[in-house]
Amino acid sequence: MSTPPRPLIGQAVTFLYADPPEPSWRFYEEVLGLPLVQDQGTCRIYAAAEGRAAFLGVCRARAPRATDNPRAVGGVVFTFVAEDVDGWYAHLRAKGVDIPAAPTLSAQYRVYHFFFRDPAGYTLEIQRFDRPDWPAP
Repeated sequence: MSTPPRPLIGQAVTFLYADPPEPSWRFYEEVLGLPLVQDQGTCRIYAAAEGRAAFLGVCRARAPRATDNPRAVGGVVFTFVAEDVDGWYAHLRAKGVDIPAAPTLSAQYRVYHFFFRDPAGYTLEIQRFDRPDWPAP
């Protein structure tokens, strides 16, 4: 008996939770300038990349976050992939975003990147892959 082909996945949504969510909504709309795709009242969904294949939902939290450590079970790092990392760094600094360190090259992962946090404390990253095996958008 043969296995049926894997069905296609056309889009992806990552959900983050904040309490209160309003500062995060303002951050994603006004600072990052992400287009609002859907306002569900207690949850807003934004286009996270061109082409509307990746989305970021920011919802009202129903319980405290499990951990502040993004690399622990239950932690999150949301990464935006962009060619102009330095341009994003300048843009976010001009908007008053606290960025602990300037963009750097990670030799281990071959990415040029920097980290910052949203108003709910989630770790966000802007990065560019400096490797030929990463698929172009």
